Amino acid sequence: MTARIKNRRDFTRYLAMSMVAMATGKADGTFEDGHDENRHSDDTTGNDTTDSDVSNQPDSEPQAGLPTLGGMQFWGDVLYLQGFRIQHNVLTGNHRLLDAANRRYFSGAREECEASLDKLRHTQKLTYDTGHAIIYLHGIGRSSRSLSAIKKAMPTEGHVHIPFEYPSTRVSIERASGYLNSVIESLRDVSRISFVVHSMGGLVVRRYLKDHRDHRIHRMVMMGTPNNGAELADMLKGNFLFRTIYGPAGQELVTEADGTIKSLPTPDFEFGIVAGGKGDDKGFNRLLPGDNDGTVTIASARLVGAADFLQVPKIHSFLMTDATVIAAVRHFLEHGCFSPDRKADPITEISVSTETPVSPEKDDSSRALK
Repeated sequence: MTARIKNRRDFTRYLAMSMVAMATGKADGTFEDGHDENRHSDDTTGNDTTDSDVSNQPDSEPQAGLPTLGGMQFWGDVLYLQGFRIQHNVLTGNHRLLDAANRRYFSGAREECEASLDKLRHTQKLTYDTGHAIIYLHGIGRSSRSLSAIKKAMPTEGHVHIPFEYPSTRVSIERASGYLNSVIESLRDVSRISFVVHSMGGLVVRRYLKDHRDHRIHRMVMMGTPNNGAELADMLKGNFLFRTIYGPAGQELVTEADGTIKSLPTPDFEFGIVAGGKGDDKGFNRLLPGDNDGTVTIASARLVGAADFLQVPKIHSFLMTDATVIAAVRHFLEHGCFSPDRKADPITEISVSTETPVSPEKDDSSRALK
């Protein structure tokens, strides 16, 4: 990137174009959920019913319809049960009932969706989820699929894995935390709750903690979360494309002393932080101060109170798919530290770590988790 981008104006243009690709999911010609970009979906408007959709008939047993075609930036989860979830459309106020394969069973008012789910609960003998619930929160402009590699590597016995969706580019961080609270309230029989979060997903959890507290919350791993604000947002908050694509939450990512992030509480349960960086004072993006993952600086990712801190030589968008990070996430959720082969590095004061990034090729911590 540095060979083509000579100054801040060039960088702003480059980043704005990148933001369009990331927010629409079209960087490689496909949406993030795997559907071809040339296919059309009414999911963005909430008009996702058809005349032949028998599942919307009040007296019929709910039947699976066609899979949705994306539009996740307009839908937020409000209820979860055995892979089924009810979502709310932030633009229309409409709700829909989906299964784990994103097939639509009902579309309408929330009460109607809940009634359809109750029918399914009885006909399919669904029980409420139990055990250890792990909720996965994506970053701004992404979907839960961005965390699928980590979810697949987690233990299954005694666990329920919840890929949480929220309209990250359409609502404020506070409103996003409201969706999270609704889902947590629906997990009536789980005994423990942990979070695996990327980027802004960690801020959504912290905002949730400002208004709510559930005694079942156990641990959390943050990856690339701008806990002290994003210097990149400071640079771009006035940019038209940034404002349009990233919406109200994008404006809240700034480092301002009286901003949203500075008002967020520190978790009062065990949490660990993973950050990307090169291990020098320049990082992957030389326009950002100090070491960084290209988007978030090491200094911003660090949060006093963390039980362990891990730095890896990866850029922001690839933290969630790195083998070393995946192994570390699993180990932290199970043991409260990132690896049995390294001493925990708790954050007790505000300072930039001088830790040398872990090399995925040399680190063997993943073997201990198999």
